[in-house]
Formats: sequence, C-alpha cells, structure tokens
Amino acid sequence: MKKKIALALTALFVISALGYSNTFSLKMNYFIPRAQSGPSWQDSLWTIEFDNMDFAKSHFQGMSLGLSYEYFLTRAFSLEFSIDAFYHKNNSGLYRDYVGFELDNEWWAVLSQYDKYMDVDTFSTGHNLDISITPVQLSLKIAPFGRRNKLIPYVGAGVGVYFWSVRMYGDMIDFDDEYVYETTQGDELPVYPIYAVDAREGENLGKVSFGYHVLGGFMFSLTNALTLDIGFKYNMAKGKFTEGFEGFAPFDLGGYHISLGLNYWF
Repeated sequence: MKKKIALALTALFVISALGYSNTFSLKMNYFIPRAQSGPSWQDSLWTIEFDNMDFAKSHFQGMSLGLSYEYFLTRAFSLEFSIDAFYHKNNSGLYRDYVGFELDNEWWAVLSQYDKYMDVDTFSTGHNLDISITPVQLSLKIAPFGRRNKLIPYVGAGVGVYFWSVRMYGDMIDFDDEYVYETTQGDELPVYPIYAVDAREGENLGKVSFGYHVLGGFMFSLTNALTLDIGFKYNMAKGKFTEGFEGFAPFDLGGYHISLGLNYWF
C-alpha cells in the first residue's frame, strides 16, 4: 500500500509542477462496494461468500482518503487527476449453515441441522476475507455555472486504473467433494472435507484493472482560496482472477464513494 501511495503522490506532484492544476483537494470518502452477487453472478467470489458465510455487504463498507489535482480548461470544464487510497477491509466470517467435526485426524463439515445426530463434538468453522482497492482516476468535470460562485455544482465522468488485491485464509469447505458419514444410530449424513486455505490474488502493487466512473457534487465557497466539497462517485470495474482464485468469475471492484473534503485554489 505504501508503494501505491508513493507512486500516486509522485504523479500528482509532477502534474502540479507542470502547471496543469488549479486546485488541490483532500477528501474523506465512505466507500460502499457494489459487491455484485446473485443468480447472474453464480461463479463470483462475492456470491459464494454471501451464500455460505455470515458476511453482509455492510461488513465491507469503509473509509478511504481522496487526493486530487484539478486543472480548469475553461470557465466550466476541468480535468481532475485523483486517487482514493487506503480502502482495506479484513473481515472474519463463519460458515452460516455448517459446523465442523474431527474424524481420524481430518476435519469435516456437516449441516448444522444434523448436529444433534452426531456422535462427536462439533465446532464452528470459517475464514477471513481481506480486500484492498485503490482507484487512480482521470475525470472530465463540468461546472455549468462556472467556478467563481458561492455555490458551485458539478458533474463529470472518466476512466481509471484500479490496484486491488484479495486474500482468503482460514478454513474452506469443499462442497464439490461429498462423502457420507454413518452415525452409530445408522443415520447417513452428507459431509464435506475442510481444508486450510491461504489464497492470494495480487501482491506488492496488486493486480491492475481498468474501469470508468461518473460523479457529481457541490462546492461551497468558504474563502477566496478554500471551498467545501460534498461529492458522490459511482465506480464500475471488474478484476480478473488469474492466481489464487483462478476459475472464478470476474470480481466486482465497483461501488459508491460519498465524500466530504476541502479544495485549495491556486
């Protein structure tokens, strides 16, 4: 993450030094991942996790820091180069409908509704899901009433490069490998092996994907050099798994940024 921030800040400094910027902005963002899941996303990691674990989408909402330089092309049009950094969530979850048990030094999972039929003690089983997303974006913004008013509404759209990583570690139930456990009472129960997992996608600077976004908001003049910025941004991007999660559907990196910040005008 430190390398990502250093790279982005260097790029911002170069742009500023070349004179392409009229404002510098510092914002606090609240990021709400879109986390697309459901029947149309059957092989998505989001879908699999939400179907089997006690994770909720709200567990992956969090803060990020926004930095940007903006260069005004005309009275109404501007270009903005931005980075939304430090979004990182590491959540621990349990399998919602399954419990584990040990048999012959191996771990197995059985539906929790069959717990009362088991001849051995059972335990909860689960894993951690660790996600990091850092968009670096270029936007074309429009301030239809200009930039020298007390209230400055704006809209815009653009493209971005997304640095991201995903890690899962802990226990994983292999639902593709079903066995039958016969209790001493003669009950036959379907069971599944539990394996230790430490799957990673993206290290160092992380994986790189491309996406686009739309945005809007208002700036309120505080002084001649400062404005308060309240904004909204909708990101759309997908990451392709090629390492620890190979075979999964593309990973939804998109989401909603609600931001509050200050703009310093040069």
